[in-house]
Amino acid sequence: MAANHPFDRLDELCRKTRSAVCVGLDPHDALMPPDTRGRGLLLQVRDYLHDVLDAIADVVPCVKPQIAFFEALGPDGYTLYFEIVRAAHRRGLFVVGDIKRGDIGTTAAGYAKGHLGPDDGSAVDAVTLNPYLGVDGIKPFLEVGRAKGRGVFVLARTSNPSGKEIQDVGAAGAGVEQSEGALYRRVGALLEQWGAACRGARGYSDVGAVVGATHPDEGALLRRELPHTWFLVPGYGAQGGTAADVARTFDAQGGGAIVNSSRAIVFAWKEQEKSGGAARCAELARAAAIATTEAIRAAVAARKVAK
Repeated sequence: MAANHPFDRLDELCRKTRSAVCVGLDPHDALMPPDTRGRGLLLQVRDYLHDVLDAIADVVPCVKPQIAFFEALGPDGYTLYFEIVRAAHRRGLFVVGDIKRGDIGTTAAGYAKGHLGPDDGSAVDAVTLNPYLGVDGIKPFLEVGRAKGRGVFVLARTSNPSGKEIQDVGAAGAGVEQSEGALYRRVGALLEQWGAACRGARGYSDVGAVVGATHPDEGALLRRELPHTWFLVPGYGAQGGTAADVARTFDAQGGGAIVNSSRAIVFAWKEQEKSGGAARCAELARAAAIATTEAIRAAVAARKVAK
């Protein structure tokens, strides 16, 4: 067992906030609140994300900045990504860097050093990775992460519709009952192997899995097959995943998973067609985060009773 285990920390934060919601920080320019000050998009994004962090920090355990939206803002946007990571840490949040890297050798080591290595607050608590290159693309992140108490989430069963084009390869036919040889199950088995050397006090390793809410049957299957793997569950809300769907990815004690919601929380103002400035929009994000937490908590509790 490693000291300062990343998913022990995440579990503790989930218990403290009584929430299993991860707020995705995806600053999509088309969804940003009106720029009433004429500051330009970069400063608008910066100020709004700080407002959102202030609004949600005491009601959720985790945030997940998606680096692509920051890179789209240019070099200053890339710098802003690390500023937001540091700001989230100052507020006591667990931070998942959604970088989806997947390379080998010194390249992977460079990514790992850049995203998991720093001690100035800019390193995330976990990163998302693509497993297509096998353990060669994962090991450098584990080496850096284990030295620093940080983890990884590896893509297993993703929420997008076309994921099945690759992830279902090897399946005997349609349906979960025919998926014994499916690639996503092979990836899941590898995650259990890769994380076996570093399990925390809660029994989970430092190698998590990304398991989409839009595939609830597969999510339930993977939950049974991966007892030591923490799940990051995207696809809730805007992509169609429901609270009942994501409840199937939690363990028997109601833990072991964190559910990501991005647009439905950060841009809740858009859904409600309300404005009133960034501060009011941040208040709506807080309300949406609380509502999401309550919906998931109720679904997990109902599933435990049903069992």
